[in-house]
Amino acid sequence: MPNTLLSLVTAELAAPADPRAAAMAGALAAKYPAAARAVLFYGSCLREKNLDGLMLDFYLIVSDYSAAYGKGWLARANRLIPPNVFPFEHNGLIAKYAVLSEADFARLNSPAADNVSVWARFAQPSRLLWAADDLARQRAIAAVAQAAPTLLDLTLPMLPSGSDHGLLDIWKAGFTLTYNAELRAEKKGRSLSIVDVDPDRYAQFGRAALAAISARRGVGTGGEVANSMSPADAPALWRRLQSRGKRLSVIRLAKASFTYAGGIDYLAWKINRHAGTQIAIKPWQRRWPLLGAVTLLPRLFRGGAIR
Repeated sequence: MPNTLLSLVTAELAAPADPRAAAMAGALAAKYPAAARAVLFYGSCLREKNLDGLMLDFYLIVSDYSAAYGKGWLARANRLIPPNVFPFEHNGLIAKYAVLSEADFARLNSPAADNVSVWARFAQPSRLLWAADDLARQRAIAAVAQAAPTLLDLTLPMLPSGSDHGLLDIWKAGFTLTYNAELRAEKKGRSLSIVDVDPDRYAQFGRAALAAISARRGVGTGGEVANSMSPADAPALWRRLQSRGKRLSVIRLAKASFTYAGGIDYLAWKINRHAGTQIAIKPWQRRWPLLGAVTLLPRLFRGGAIR
């Protein structure tokens, strides 16, 4: 991978973050002293100056799931349907964190992933707020550096042929595809606004990612980036990613009802915040969160709150 992309990712992951988020990352790592390898901070809260009242998003990277949980069912659940997601509070801030092993984090940022959830997020800005040692830091950086090339590589064959496409348009097309491959509680157009918030960043990362793809695969006859697959095969791949991604979203929701205390209230908060709805959770839904979450789905689809 060209040094340009790796250096961009290294610098972005090391950029300053809110000190309270950094302290929270350290406290989170301390919960898993035998397993914690890295803690990454990502999501919309990166851009917020006041974190009070917000739900921060972290990924906790661990050496392996047995070291993190022992031999109980949580390790098996994390291995079979990664990641596990848990709530966390520290010094007045609240967060949720997803747990992945170093091996799964690397795989799920690469084209070998069978769903978009990790590489779609880490193609966006993030911060590496804690690492156990230099090897853990380098492994986390290398994994994140796969995300942007994965997104662009899988997007290029989906673009209309016969015309040039600007870097920002490629990014927007890619994020639109990924948003359609998950159940997302976001307002329409959110996939486009991600790029519009920081177009210079996406132009810079886009050039470096395309260079990385070209270095790995070569260029086409006209000097263009060679596609990873034919335009005829790409729609079938994305249909599989969309089908699997939405199934996984429901499965993870069901799993979170067991691993995430107050998960259904978080679900309602997330949907209300991003989709502009006013969902109120009823007492029976808190008592049976799995059933309550499932009963929300038809209403949310009808109202367009998730897609």
